[in-house]
Amino acid sequence: MGVNTRILVINPGSTSTKIAIFQQEKVIFLKTIKHSQEVLGKFKRITDQFEHRKEVIYEELKNADIPLETIDAVIGRGGLVKPIGSGVYRVNDVMKKDLLECKRGEHASNLGGLIAADIAKLLPSAEAFIADPVVVDELDPLARYSGHPDFERNSIFHALNQKAIARSHANSIMKKYEDMNLIVAHLGGGITVGAHRKGRVVDVNQGLDGDGPFSPERSGSLPVGTLLKAAFSGQYSYEEMYSMIVGKGGMMAYLGTNDAYLAEREAKDGDEKCKEVLEAMAYQVAKEIGAMSTVLKGEVDAILITGGIANSKWFCNLVIERVYRIAPVHVYPGQDEMGALAENALLALNGDIEIKEYQ
Repeated sequence: MGVNTRILVINPGSTSTKIAIFQQEKVIFLKTIKHSQEVLGKFKRITDQFEHRKEVIYEELKNADIPLETIDAVIGRGGLVKPIGSGVYRVNDVMKKDLLECKRGEHASNLGGLIAADIAKLLPSAEAFIADPVVVDELDPLARYSGHPDFERNSIFHALNQKAIARSHANSIMKKYEDMNLIVAHLGGGITVGAHRKGRVVDVNQGLDGDGPFSPERSGSLPVGTLLKAAFSGQYSYEEMYSMIVGKGGMMAYLGTNDAYLAEREAKDGDEKCKEVLEAMAYQVAKEIGAMSTVLKGEVDAILITGGIANSKWFCNLVIERVYRIAPVHVYPGQDEMGALAENALLALNGDIEIKEYQ
């Protein structure tokens, strides 16, 4: 591609859609479109929001005076497709069918590939892609065992950001990601800790609905016997039990807030409960990092901490003081999903990485 390659990035969230135009590696337009609950509430299913969100994107691009015909590729945030390997995938009919049917769950990110494909088909030569969706699965066979054959462990994690941070760190020290052993801890609304062995995430906690450390709004692993008694007590519906695990678990359950910044401020102002809960969350993150070091047989080149909560030096230090003897620790606060998606699309367009076919 030429030096002025333009990439449209689409990242749908539960109440917003982020869009960006990148010219090569440089972002020249960035917008977060907020969707009111009043509008979204009219749609029965998330995929029913497709036309509405697409039209709003068209409107924003028009208002920004960005002609569609100047776009060379469209990449969307990958959704809950079938488990796939890491990489860039062309949005084909098989993928669109899976994203529409939502057999593996409904999530706003399912709209990313669908909208990307619909926009790309209007353009003269652009293609639509997704990259490193949350269902990237590179688990070793041993990592799939749970303790019962009916409950196989699966891979759902912050694949896009974990992979991008791992590659960026490797580049910063003039090494290849594929030559390193890394542990990456993504600290956000959900928390996932992955063991990256020579470019593959061979083990990771399933941070979506109940595995690993608790987070600002998710319970993480719970005592199974106690959970079963609650589930069959007759006191709770399935929906109420699920909300205890996702949405109203973790910090939210203990403190009544999912705002880690607010909880830290309260802790520093003397709230002992906030302090203890945050310390417990850091304790569990450190314990998960320690577990992943055993997966890599102690051969760990670095531990990388990323995600929104990584902006807190205080919280990161709570983790670091427990794990620094394992390997050097590097903190990369926040996450740049838009930049990571654009980078993947550019690599694919330039032929630096393979464009994979979803089957």
